[in-house]
Amino acid sequence: MEKILKISGVPVTELAKQYGTPLYVYDEKRLIQQCQSYKQNFVHPDFTTEVLYASKAFSCVGMLRLIKEQDLCVDVVSMGELATALEAGIDANRIYFHGNNKTLEEINYAIEHNIYHFFVDNLQEADALKACIEKTDKVLSVMLRINPCIEAHTHEFIQTANIDSKFGISIYSRDEIKVLIQSLKTHKQIVFEGLHAHIGSQIFEKEAFIKEVQTMFSFIKDLEQDGYSCPKLDLGGGFAIHYTDQDQPIPIHEVCQTILDACAQQQVDQKTHVKTIMIEPGRSIVGEAGSTLYTIGFSKQTPHKRYLFVDGGMSDNIRPCLYQAQYDADVATQMDSRKDQKVCVAGKCCESGDVLIPEIKLQPFSQGDLLIVYSTGAYGFSMFNNYNRNLRPAVVFVKDGKSRLIVKRESLEDLLKGDVR
Repeated sequence: MEKILKISGVPVTELAKQYGTPLYVYDEKRLIQQCQSYKQNFVHPDFTTEVLYASKAFSCVGMLRLIKEQDLCVDVVSMGELATALEAGIDANRIYFHGNNKTLEEINYAIEHNIYHFFVDNLQEADALKACIEKTDKVLSVMLRINPCIEAHTHEFIQTANIDSKFGISIYSRDEIKVLIQSLKTHKQIVFEGLHAHIGSQIFEKEAFIKEVQTMFSFIKDLEQDGYSCPKLDLGGGFAIHYTDQDQPIPIHEVCQTILDACAQQQVDQKTHVKTIMIEPGRSIVGEAGSTLYTIGFSKQTPHKRYLFVDGGMSDNIRPCLYQAQYDADVATQMDSRKDQKVCVAGKCCESGDVLIPEIKLQPFSQGDLLIVYSTGAYGFSMFNNYNRNLRPAVVFVKDGKSRLIVKRESLEDLLKGDVR
């Protein structure tokens, strides 16, 4: 094994020297492979299918240009994500606008920029959408987000379908849902196209997705019997990835086949008339393709643990603080050594909870060595924060021995430009 880790043929030492640390590094080939895997596997003779990249996982112009090149649609949840998609050249008709509390400014901005597809989360949003569209001569496609009330076995903060979830309308509120669908279907500027559901993130069990399919098709049967057609069904995402050796995610081809086979079976069993099935992978496209590179600083021995400090922390990866996310890592400049040093990897932020990895065995290290934390491609950059006024790291794509800058490192001038003097 070589001493210096290479990412897609590029030594990490070169990356650190050229771009500095902390640094978000993405294997571009891996990103493309994940996109193509979904495109190739999410197909079925009984349905038209659509893959929407959940851009909240990692959104910047460079990433969304790649998504455009791979011919995926995009879902966005804010005006900022929408503006990024438009700047990347994504066709407005291939952008889907999510969100449980869209502001009037966001709705109007989307309509002005010819966004056609909206997911409606609740009754008040539907009323707001109608009021905004009636000021124009445009027509919108609307899908209604349903909470299927299925509790996936994942962290409570990333469950999205428990009975008290903030997302969607409870599937048990059937009368309310039918009234809402009726109001959408009869509006002359709205085309009601179907339902959306999502049961959580980082899901490892096929049975959870099968249960989601069964629940939604049963509900669609009930709606169809009352005269409400639902030609489209979006089943969300939540497909797990590998963070540590304890994780055994479902391979993409298996999760796609599981979902589509379950849909085909339910279509027969329930005698429904669904035409299009959609999914929204985000984390599973970018998560494992991205890593974060740090420079090791000081270390400290306390009575019960040894700390290894890095030049980043909860500002560039808040997930361990938010929901105890676990990661694997290596001393990327000592890859040929045994991992026999038990340490706690902590950051430089002024919080006791600023811990990236509570306990891990690593190779021997010295100040100035590079540490790589794997599978940070989803929700690292997206959730970056300027706590302690730390500067946002750069983002680079690497491919075939070459690197290219995707997002510039934030400067002190960038940091201070919004401050009124």
